[in-house]
Amino acid sequence: MRVLLISGAILLADQVTKLLVKGVSIPPLGIAWSGMTPGASRPILGDFFRLTFIENPGMAFGIDLGGKLFFSVVSLLATLGILYYLYRVRTERLGFRVALALVLGGAAGNLIDRAFYGLLFGEGPLFYGKVVDFLDLEFFDISLFGYHLSRWPVFNIADASVTIGVLLLLMFSRTQEGPLPAGSPAAAVAAKDDPEPTR
Repeated sequence: MRVLLISGAILLADQVTKLLVKGVSIPPLGIAWSGMTPGASRPILGDFFRLTFIENPGMAFGIDLGGKLFFSVVSLLATLGILYYLYRVRTERLGFRVALALVLGGAAGNLIDRAFYGLLFGEGPLFYGKVVDFLDLEFFDISLFGYHLSRWPVFNIADASVTIGVLLLLMFSRTQEGPLPAGSPAAAVAAKDDPEPTR
């Protein structure tokens, strides 16, 4: 399954950028990088695009609907489920598998943060880590139901990969429906409803 190379590339880019932002120290390898201070922000393209270091205990884009352990377990199950499903659909269209690979790479990236960062950085036990977010984009001002948004919620490469993958999955499910597999119940129903099947 060559599409797993896409997942691996997303995972690598996600983890490298997060460690550059958060900082990392591996004395045996002579690696010591201080990273950014939590809450610090640096302009890249003026005010439009900034690097802003925050740690998120919840889901993508700062959504928080439960505890850290809950999200860690959900992330683990989702990642394993996507990996299994990707194996099951290994003969499907390439675009569909690429979309799944993007979702898998992003899910695995954030899973590593939740599962191991607390332990690795001495901030909590296994599965109690926080996700590192740092991409900060300006957003047009919008007020809706008393909620005001002027900047997009801070996110990371994994979040972006999951979002793009889901959008691609929606596109492929709507625009690239192929013929039904021969012998499947759905194909039998379709043949029954078609008075003159194509030969």
